[in-house]
Amino acid sequence: MDTNQKIKEVGVNIQEKATVIWNVANSLFGAYKPHEYGLVILPMVVIKRFHDCLLPTHDKVVQTYKDIEGLAVKDAFLRKASGYRFYNTSEYTFEKLKADPENIKVNFEAYLNGFSDNVMDILARMDFFTQLERMANAGLLYQVISDFCSEKADMDPKKISAVDMGYIFENLVQRFSESYDEEAGAHFTSRDIIYLMCDLLTEKMGMAEEGRIYTAYDMAMGTSQMLTCMEERLSTLDKAAKLICYGQEINPFTFGIAKADMLIRGGDPENMQFGDTLSDDKFSGMTFDFVISNPPFGIDWKREATKVEAEAKLGSSGRFAPGLPPKSDGQMLFMLNGIAKLKDTGHMAIIQNGSSLTNGDAGSGPSEIRRFLIENDWLDAIVQLPNDSFYNTGIATYIWLVTKNKPVAHREHVQLINASKCFVQRRKAIGNKRVDITKEARDLIVKVYGEYRDGEFDATTENGYKLLVKSRVLSSLSLGYNKITVESPLLDSEGNPILKKGKKQADAARRDTENVLLNEDMDEYFEREVLPYSPGAWIDHNKDKVGYEIPFTKTFYEYETLEAADDIATRIESQEEVLIRKIQELFRKAE
Repeated sequence: MDTNQKIKEVGVNIQEKATVIWNVANSLFGAYKPHEYGLVILPMVVIKRFHDCLLPTHDKVVQTYKDIEGLAVKDAFLRKASGYRFYNTSEYTFEKLKADPENIKVNFEAYLNGFSDNVMDILARMDFFTQLERMANAGLLYQVISDFCSEKADMDPKKISAVDMGYIFENLVQRFSESYDEEAGAHFTSRDIIYLMCDLLTEKMGMAEEGRIYTAYDMAMGTSQMLTCMEERLSTLDKAAKLICYGQEINPFTFGIAKADMLIRGGDPENMQFGDTLSDDKFSGMTFDFVISNPPFGIDWKREATKVEAEAKLGSSGRFAPGLPPKSDGQMLFMLNGIAKLKDTGHMAIIQNGSSLTNGDAGSGPSEIRRFLIENDWLDAIVQLPNDSFYNTGIATYIWLVTKNKPVAHREHVQLINASKCFVQRRKAIGNKRVDITKEARDLIVKVYGEYRDGEFDATTENGYKLLVKSRVLSSLSLGYNKITVESPLLDSEGNPILKKGKKQADAARRDTENVLLNEDMDEYFEREVLPYSPGAWIDHNKDKVGYEIPFTKTFYEYETLEAADDIATRIESQEEVLIRKIQELFRKAE
């Protein structure tokens, strides 16, 4: 079944399930403010999901624990008994907890303490024990546990798959984010965008070896849905292929969800690491086949500055040697981190906003990062997404496709794909998200990337929506320029150049700069474009700088011919005549 069809079919049930769970907040009203509801609901969902996964083997685990209680090492036995890489040795279940309201706090603490260390780490990261005390003191704990005993809150993995549970977690995190008024840059990526990124990543991959083991890394993984989707996409290409996922996340709640999901799906929970990717890289020295990520943008990196700047001074042995962006926006630092994490045959899809295209003059950090990418010939393509594609922001966003092993036909070129008109309007907006990149839209964008040529491509959906994608393949050289400094002579009162030791002196007030494309001779440009208008000027080549920018808007700009003045006048006269007739009719009726 196509993934988008799957979303369509399960969407209502998932929305309903998430709504039922979020409605537990009714029990929190008063003791908690609306933006605090997620502090309870998110960890409780994780706990209940673990509970329902373990319920079929609960008695077996409890008995096994009693049988091996004297052994020093118990984990392997208990994991085998539970059928998962985690377990709970407590005799309590949610129904047993509900049956004893008088001792709810003591019993619930005993239940939680029965979890294996990997689950306890998740709950500690979410600071759940603080919330447990708060709920108990407010007299809410029993009601919250009772709410999660509801049949509608059943999270049995036989009824809700790992993928569907991912949708539910995503929906709940989105609600928490909206109630907490998250910054626009710290947003969650909808599945239609994730699947587009996965398809673009695998479009040119080719399955050279059936059954091969691949690795994927997300440096800002959130709830790890990008990694889950990448695993799903790879499986459709080769059922025998295996994807080992790695991720790092700084938000303790989304990290907890990601690690819980990994545990339940049988992966290695140690591959999910908590911490700040920029200042505390948990995967130092490791490289991966795929990097897929939507890091925050428009958010400063001042708190990471000391460690980032120190690492930049390490040169090529660190991640940030090419350059540092302004401290007001750290998204290009994530770009550099992703490049450092790619194998020599690796592929990366990373989302950036428009500032990464052109922000920064020649010699600046952003320009040097673009230069690093382009001169190494790693930037393969950039795809502009439709506006209003994300839940929390409506600004223009772009998928950068980076590969360290570009196809021969792509080398020394960069493809710009304008997919801003390739979408289907949603019947009902979800926050700022007003459009969907449906399967038909996704297929068209992937086709354009696959053909890697100039052109306009269109398609019509089954519902009659017109899809349009424009593509331009530019020479890498055309994206760079030499910034030259033009000096003019300092003149005396009679207009003659002032000389010092026989040399003309530069007039700082008349100093100017020009950008000359890399594929054009600087001196020829100067003689043609500058010297005729500034006699006596010269280029100070000691100040030459190389810059790179990606003129996305300029590349796709289409001049619209203005309406002729005579036509405008005629139209105005016609409208005036109509207006005069209507006024005259009103006066006649009034008489």
